Amino acid sequence: MAKVLSLHETQATDRGMDRNPGLPFTPEYFTCLRINRSAVERRAASLPARRSVKKAYQVAWLLKAISCMDLTTLAGDDTPGRVRRLCAKAQRPVRVDLLEALDVRSLDLTTGAVCVYHNMIPIAVEALAGTNIPVAAVSTGFPAGQISEPLKLAQIEASVQAGATEIDIVINRARVLTGDWAGLYEDVKAYREACGEAHLKAILATGELGTLTNVARASWVCMQAGSDFIKTSTGKESVNATLPVSLVMVRAIRDFHRLTGYRVGYKPAGGISKAAEALAYLVLMKEELGNRWLNPQLFRFGASSLLGDIERQLEHYITGSYSAAHRHPTS
Repeated sequence: MAKVLSLHETQATDRGMDRNPGLPFTPEYFTCLRINRSAVERRAASLPARRSVKKAYQVAWLLKAISCMDLTTLAGDDTPGRVRRLCAKAQRPVRVDLLEALDVRSLDLTTGAVCVYHNMIPIAVEALAGTNIPVAAVSTGFPAGQISEPLKLAQIEASVQAGATEIDIVINRARVLTGDWAGLYEDVKAYREACGEAHLKAILATGELGTLTNVARASWVCMQAGSDFIKTSTGKESVNATLPVSLVMVRAIRDFHRLTGYRVGYKPAGGISKAAEALAYLVLMKEELGNRWLNPQLFRFGASSLLGDIERQLEHYITGSYSAAHRHPTS
């Protein structure tokens, strides 16, 4: 067996923002991993209290959270009108009067992307024309992923052709649960090739992987296969993004960067609806990966209702009072 490279002792040349090209399938890098759940949970529980972000500093962090948000609608009753309203909100995520009161209108704040189902891609592309806001599309039989591989590849190619520049794929959970790491690698590698220039975000559906060790190993396999981002959840599982799972995934990203010099992005998704939760994830990214990851090229929230609560917190900072949630609609 090849000598296992010590990830904690290796510092590769930093590749800046070069896209992750992946690695040959190398199980020695991840089969040795064993995650101590209790230690992870203790560390994760400490994160919300480690940095007390108040007043103007909190405002700055919340504005950062907005810029890193994939504003999402993935409902069975989505309509072209809803998607257009979502795209309008992505371009102007905070009311103008609040931006003026905060003296930040010059920031030209937008969300990081808009995420939709395949059939809504043309609507979103048209609505966002002339902006720098990318359109992301879910693919590969989202959310369950229980369709054939040829159909998954065809879905990716069709979404890219329709104008999506980011593709959120779901992995085959059975590959993880049966230990078929080589099969998972080949799947994700093929998805990456089908994406072409579009960026690939690999959804692990961590709530269905059983153990944190499986989460760590699946993260490594997806990064080896060339994923540009790794993402926690579809938002449709019974358990979605959590801080313990996120800690495991961002440490895998950290070690992958130390090994290769390439930065892989991270996207927690599902269940993040409160501004305080967003702050905890930003603290996690800052402490574990550093300021270089605190931008929409490397960090995204998958969220729909989060933006409304952040806007309420901004209004509270200005006025001292909380407004009703219906005053801050997402779409």
